[in-house]
Amino acid sequence: MKIMVETSARHLHVSQQDLETLFGKGYELSFKKALSQPGQFATNDKVEVVGPKGSLKMSILGPVRPETQVEVALTDARKLGLNPPIRESGCLEGTPGCKLIGPAGEVEIDHGVIAAQRHIHFTPEDAEKAGVEDKQIVAVKVGDNGRGLVFGDVIVRVSPKYAAAMHIDTDEANAAGLSGTIDGEILL
Repeated sequence: MKIMVETSARHLHVSQQDLETLFGKGYELSFKKALSQPGQFATNDKVEVVGPKGSLKMSILGPVRPETQVEVALTDARKLGLNPPIRESGCLEGTPGCKLIGPAGEVEIDHGVIAAQRHIHFTPEDAEKAGVEDKQIVAVKVGDNGRGLVFGDVIVRVSPKYAAAMHIDTDEANAAGLSGTIDGEILL
């Protein structure tokens, strides 16, 4: 089965409390553009993410979440001086923290930095068509440009709130010489 593969650049999700500390009381995320997952959107809002060795300006994705989370590629993590685990979004226990600096204030999070595990979002109907189940691990073949490869350890995530799409980070996209959105082939 073919699946749309998108590159997810470094970004963060913020809680309402942290958003207001960074941007001011009552601040709401600005809308830049819709993302492939229903209800998710890119914003014009950026903060500086600071680690022990360096910092990076990062975009916030909306909507706000219950807990602040920073998602980086491993190359970004090295620049920041952090060693985040590869995790599913929202699995933040035991992860490193960092400092966030916004136009109105700073937040020190004691955990929440991850390198996102490559994953595929499916609706229950699309998962059934593909013959996969929630939390199943699959492989996906990408690229026909002389740098094609097979991504292993891709976790399937199934929810009626999702749209079918695979997400990889910039390091993974660069390793396969990918640019833009491409099709991948799920290997069971």
